[in-house]
Amino acid sequence: MSTPPTSAPRGAVGSPGDDPQHEEGRTAPQQPADAPVPAPAGSADVRAVRAPVDVVDVPPARVHHPSDLLGLVLFSVLAVLVVVMATYAQNTTTGVAEDVQGFATLLRRILFVPVSFLEGFTTVVVPIAVLTELALRRLGRQLIEGLVAAATAIALTAALHWAFLAVGSDHVVAGLSVRLSGEWRLTLPGYVAMLAALLTVSGPRSRRRSVAWSWNLLWVTIGVVLVTAGVSLPGVALALLVGRVAGLAVRYTAGVTPERAYGDALVDAVRRAGFTPSAVLRVPDAVLEAERAPGTAEAVAALPAATPAQCALARSSGDRLYTLVDADGRRLDLLAFDGDRQVVGMLTRLWRSLRLRGIEGRSAISLRQATERAALLAYAASAAGVRTPQLLSIAEADDSMFLVQERPGEAVPLSDLDPEDVDDDVLHAIWAQLALAHTAGIAHRALTSDVVLVERTADGPRVWIDAWEQGDVASSELARRLDTTQIVAMLALRVGARRAVESAAAVLPEADIQSVGPLLQTVTLPRRTREEMRAHREVLADLRSALVARLPEASVQPEQLVRFGARTIFTILVTIVAVFVVLGYVNVAQIGEVLAESDWRYSALAFAFGLATLLGAALTFVAFSPVRLSVWRATLVQTAATFVALAAPAGIGPAALNLRMLTRLGVSGSLAAATVALVQVSQFVTTLLVLLVLTVTSGVSSPSTLSVSPAMLVALAVVAAAVGVALLFPGVRAWAHRTVGPTVRQTLPRLIEVVGQPWRLALAVGGNVLMTMGYVLAFEAALAALGQEVGLVQTALVYLTGNTAGSIVPTPGGIGTVEAALTVGLTTIAGVNAGVAGTVALLFRLLTYWLRIPFGWAAMRYLSRKGDL
Repeated sequence: MSTPPTSAPRGAVGSPGDDPQHEEGRTAPQQPADAPVPAPAGSADVRAVRAPVDVVDVPPARVHHPSDLLGLVLFSVLAVLVVVMATYAQNTTTGVAEDVQGFATLLRRILFVPVSFLEGFTTVVVPIAVLTELALRRLGRQLIEGLVAAATAIALTAALHWAFLAVGSDHVVAGLSVRLSGEWRLTLPGYVAMLAALLTVSGPRSRRRSVAWSWNLLWVTIGVVLVTAGVSLPGVALALLVGRVAGLAVRYTAGVTPERAYGDALVDAVRRAGFTPSAVLRVPDAVLEAERAPGTAEAVAALPAATPAQCALARSSGDRLYTLVDADGRRLDLLAFDGDRQVVGMLTRLWRSLRLRGIEGRSAISLRQATERAALLAYAASAAGVRTPQLLSIAEADDSMFLVQERPGEAVPLSDLDPEDVDDDVLHAIWAQLALAHTAGIAHRALTSDVVLVERTADGPRVWIDAWEQGDVASSELARRLDTTQIVAMLALRVGARRAVESAAAVLPEADIQSVGPLLQTVTLPRRTREEMRAHREVLADLRSALVARLPEASVQPEQLVRFGARTIFTILVTIVAVFVVLGYVNVAQIGEVLAESDWRYSALAFAFGLATLLGAALTFVAFSPVRLSVWRATLVQTAATFVALAAPAGIGPAALNLRMLTRLGVSGSLAAATVALVQVSQFVTTLLVLLVLTVTSGVSSPSTLSVSPAMLVALAVVAAAVGVALLFPGVRAWAHRTVGPTVRQTLPRLIEVVGQPWRLALAVGGNVLMTMGYVLAFEAALAALGQEVGLVQTALVYLTGNTAGSIVPTPGGIGTVEAALTVGLTTIAGVNAGVAGTVALLFRLLTYWLRIPFGWAAMRYLSRKGDL
């Protein structure tokens, strides 16, 4: 018998006197390990006694199941879609409800109990039955969590009910309403959400009989109430989803008792695999510490010491690993795959298969599929002659599956070796093992310094390759090229880029070496190697240089492997925002009326002036750019900014795209930021100068019609005096210096450089004047399209005021603020009728903002494909 435990849970599993383990994730009471085993037929006098097994483990009390988080996100998205469908697809939802409710009269005749009684019966009986079963099973914590989830669901439905009535649109309320007693009522049945939340937390149907028939009763009740027109279809669907969200939120926050195999179940699985265990000792790993509450560090420290190869295997796989000692004293590795962790692995592999080009989408869905794939790869690698731990057996217990494999001798992971210990013999042995796998068509896909093991023998180094769970049989050429790239990058981190390339060239053909260059990207490397690369960012560049030095004809231009990146995701998000903005803001009927009232010739002229502003902004960008930039590409960037403006405040979109363009052209971040700041400052200064010139020339040629009231002059004087007085205080001056100082320090050197080149200065001024006057003339043309005559100075003042308001208020593209400011400006400054002023503002924004968005989207797509953004 083993010694008693100290800090880690340790003891003889199945020894006499063990307390039975209860429900809630622990293993059920099993036959003691030393209990008599029934003798085979014909040998009634023979008895076998199982020896006690020493188990040293730290099973987590609670785990945060990734599938709960995934379900939480999924049901939240579905709840939002239900609200959207109820709002924008009322005809569909109403038609379905009417089809279902056509049987209401017939059903009322068939039912021998009132519907209200069925609702009350379900609402009362289901919680009592479920909570009673939890209490009888002594699952007090789960009982409390169920009550918390039920209360949360009721609170959420009440909050949504209030929000829909208080701030929701009429379409939302109508979509979630049903006609009761002659009037329409918003129905969001709280009891459905409450029961759904309670049943979600109470456990799976397969383990709780009360939960199984309670779900059935709830579905019957929902169907009856829906058919009898007691609730609306979107309302009951939303309530059900809210209940699931509340239940999953409580489950993920509080954690659940794991259904993994520990203790007796683990030992029985080992016996079913054909082994007679005497001890099962847990190998500590980072996942173990992350899953436990405070105090885990002490328990982990009490676990037996593990070999370096075991620690590396635990790090690389992320799964539970044990040392299995059989009755003969032989030590083996016992790798446990758990169903709750399989969700994370499945999502990771699925994401990489979707994002990377040429990566097969063989993401294992179930725990059994993942285990069978790992076994297949281990057998295939061994059959190919690759030195890998021999897989001996597979077993299953609860929500876990186990692989029993031999240990790789006295091997040490490459990550634990010093650079001077990695000699040429070791490098040659590594490439030889990889060549054996690739010759058989096997790819590893996750080669890191933890899965490559080195064993020193009298005959020289022996290299092992472990952890084939993510590999492929009958792999593609790209998968094998990725393996080669991963080995080269891993070795470069340890022995340098030159030796890594030379070691590959000594074993592999030149064609294989050349194929590595385009794949030298961080996206092709496993996570551990990527983390090491972040600390040594120069390694990839050194590898490319060493590759070209070895093979001058080799190409190191990165190959396009990523199907979509940050730019694509940003474009998709902006498109989604654009769709919702257009649907929520644009009134197609109103726009049609405005266009019908306007003169199409002046409208076309306003649209042309609006397009000319893009050319003006491009000329300014070209003038201040520190690198050579064509006017066409610069114009495309400004056009793309009209699309980005849907999701960014006015002025932010063009600045961001200009900065991105410069950095893609190799301009340093500080110089690019200074250039963009100079462009914005020049636009502001030019706008003020244009307004001043218009005012002066208007006053010379004819009496100005611009009337400024004495009250406005007094207000301007007060503001100017307040600013002057404020600058007398040192704190205000310091704040102004901190705010304005960085911009001045960035733009001043670039401004001095531009002033030294008169053609750049003239081009910048001309571009800014073209952009400003383009908008002013477009606004004047919009006024003329509706028969309004306003002086050019007044038009410029109204436009500049509205545009400034749109820039100050952080709304996407200045939506709402610009239109309001233009309407107020036309009414107060130009004396235009308020109704007409609103129509003019809407027509101007339609021609110079909304109609340019499709062009911006096309420009954004083109520049993204070309790699300019």
